[in-house]
Amino acid sequence: MEKSPTTREGYDKVREEIRYLEDVEMPKIAQKIAEARAEGDLSENAEYHGQREAQGLMQAKINMLKARLSNSYIVDKSSMPKGVVTFGSLVTLKDLAYGDEEKYEFVGPGEEDYSGDIMKILTTSPLAKALLGKKPGDKVEVAVPKGTRKLEVVSIDDPA
Repeated sequence: MEKSPTTREGYDKVREEIRYLEDVEMPKIAQKIAEARAEGDLSENAEYHGQREAQGLMQAKINMLKARLSNSYIVDKSSMPKGVVTFGSLVTLKDLAYGDEEKYEFVGPGEEDYSGDIMKILTTSPLAKALLGKKPGDKVEVAVPKGTRKLEVVSIDDPA
């Protein structure tokens, strides 16, 4: 699996989520399993089986988050090149077909946010991959589910 860049904040956010799931949520599920086990016959105990399934799903989520951390590396955004689209850049794009402008920030796993005026998208997304290394005035074509979008880089606010 390809390593993904992340900020210290993004890394710490995922690490804190793992700690919360392991230290708070998993013990709650273990307690519910113990209570269900105390009710008697496990072969017909729906509560017991439901909690065991919840435990498995929680462990799968923890494993996924740990894998995300192990496949990422921390980047100091201030050390990134200036004047080109890189990890951490805030990029204003113009849709050449419609004239609309959109703002994107390229982030690592755990930092993405698709709501708001500025969408924080993963550097591994097709849009980010097409734009990495581009400068203001550069045009790109990006394949999307409904065809191809033609975009122009209007401006880049370099990472702080």
